[in-house]
Amino acid sequence: MRLSPYRYLTRLLRGGLESFLEHNDPMFPHLRCGCHETIKLGVDNPDNRYESARINPEYDYRITGSRGSVDYLGFSAIINKYASGGSMETTGFLDSGDIQIEDDGSFEIIVSQKEQEGNWLRMSPDTNAINVRQTFQDRINETAAKLKIERIGSESHRPEPLTAEKLEQGLNGAVRFLQGAANMFENWSESFLPTLNTLPPADQEYCQFIGGDPNIYYFHSAWQLEDDEVLVIEAPEIPQCQTWNFQLDNWWMESLDYRHHNIHVNKHTAHYEPDGSVRLVISHTDPGAPNWIETAGHNIGTMCWRWIAADHHPELKTRVLKLTELKETCL
Repeated sequence: MRLSPYRYLTRLLRGGLESFLEHNDPMFPHLRCGCHETIKLGVDNPDNRYESARINPEYDYRITGSRGSVDYLGFSAIINKYASGGSMETTGFLDSGDIQIEDDGSFEIIVSQKEQEGNWLRMSPDTNAINVRQTFQDRINETAAKLKIERIGSESHRPEPLTAEKLEQGLNGAVRFLQGAANMFENWSESFLPTLNTLPPADQEYCQFIGGDPNIYYFHSAWQLEDDEVLVIEAPEIPQCQTWNFQLDNWWMESLDYRHHNIHVNKHTAHYEPDGSVRLVISHTDPGAPNWIETAGHNIGTMCWRWIAADHHPELKTRVLKLTELKETCL
C-alpha cells in the first residue's frame, strides 16, 4: 500500500514525541505503552502489551504491581540507542518465573546497579530504560499486570517546569528516533529478500542486539504473494513452550491491522491437526481453511514466528501455491 510509509512516519514521530518530550525525565519515570494499535514498531507483537520508562543508572528505582493472570511477564533493563545507532542491549532481565510474588499477587522489584535482596533487576552504568512485555494467549480472559515505577527518594519532589533547552532536546530526540528506527527496520526488511516466502531462523544475536526478549527464539523473513497465490506455513512439531505465535507485517515491519483483520495466531487460538502439527494459510481472500492469516490489502511484507520459552526450536516448512492448488491438495 503506497500510503503506508507516510502513515508509518507519523506514527514514529508520535512515538518519538511521547518518549523524548513527554516522558523523558528519569527523575520521575512513567511506564507508558508506547507501541499499540496505532503506533507500531519493529514487528510489534499483537499478543503483547509493551511498556517502557526512561531511567538513569545514577539512581535506584522501585517497580510495584499486581501480577494479574497474563500468560507471560518480562522486565528488561536496557541501553536504548534506537535514536543513535539502532541497538537496544539488555543489561538485566527478570520474568515472572524469577520473581517472588506474594499470595495476593503483589510484588516489588528494585532496579539498581548494586545487588539487592529479593527481586532485583540489574542496571549497568549505561542503562537508560526499562522495557516490560506482557504476552497474552487469551486477551479476553487473562488480566494484565498493573505496574508502577518510581525513583527511590522522589516522594517529596516535583518535576521542574519545561525549559527551552528541554523542549529543543526533546524535539531533536524525536527526530533522531524517527530517522534511526525507520532506517534500521527498512534495512532489516531488505535483508530478508534472499529468503522470500521461506521462514528460517533469524540471527538470534542480532535480535537481542536490537531489543529482543532473551526467552524468545525468532524466525523472520519477507513474503510476497500475487492475488491468486497463498503461502502455506507448516509447523510439523510444537515443542514444550510457554507459548508460540506467528504474525504478518507490512514492509516497514509494522504488524498489520489486528483490530479488523486476522493477521496473527498463537498457541491458544490456533487450530491443530490430528497429529498435533499446525498449518497456517496466508492469502488475500478467505480460502476456507483453518488458521487463515489475512494480508489486509498488502502484497508484500515481513513475517515473524516466535517460540517463547521453548525447550527446543523446530524449523518451519513453507510453500507457495495457487489458490486453486490449495483447494485441491490441502482442503
